[in-house]
Amino acid sequence: MVVAAIAVPIVAAFYVSPGLGLAVGALAAVTIVVVAARQTPRGAIGKAPPELGRRRLLVTITSPVDDPETIDQIATMSGKHGEADVLVLSPARIGFLDRWASDVEGARREAQRRLVITVAALAGADVAAEARVGDEDLVQAVEDQLESFPATAVALITGPPDEDEAGEAAAVELGQRLRVEFNRIVVKGSAAR
Repeated sequence: MVVAAIAVPIVAAFYVSPGLGLAVGALAAVTIVVVAARQTPRGAIGKAPPELGRRRLLVTITSPVDDPETIDQIATMSGKHGEADVLVLSPARIGFLDRWASDVEGARREAQRRLVITVAALAGADVAAEARVGDEDLVQAVEDQLESFPATAVALITGPPDEDEAGEAAAVELGQRLRVEFNRIVVKGSAAR
């Protein structure tokens, strides 16, 4: 069906005129390339967690986390007295013009600011954590980080769905694709910071 949907318009255009046939064929080729380039792999993310061993928690944030209730939830997930290795990940959200101009420094600086606030709040709750800046796409950032930090659990901290659309989309996709335990924590008013 797909081949017929591509070939029939091209053949019909060649019957009208060779120039039109070439134009329709070129348009079909460009369309195929664009569609193929925009496709992203949708396989499972991460490796199956080991049965035994130390718990490893990957916390992905979309805004600074200093809310005591959220910090307590993260502390509970990480266990008491440093029972888990914790890594906090913040995406570098790059604007369109900044991406076009290859100016990522501002986005990285803002991501680092979010990380400093969050790691400091976690330290106040006796949770030692490392921090890293990741890809601007939340799902890609988690997938990349799981290659070097094989987490046994992932926590995504976002704002409410109406305030943080990217966080909502990432939560749905991560919930479907992650092979490890997945938790989402929604913090009210966090996307505005």
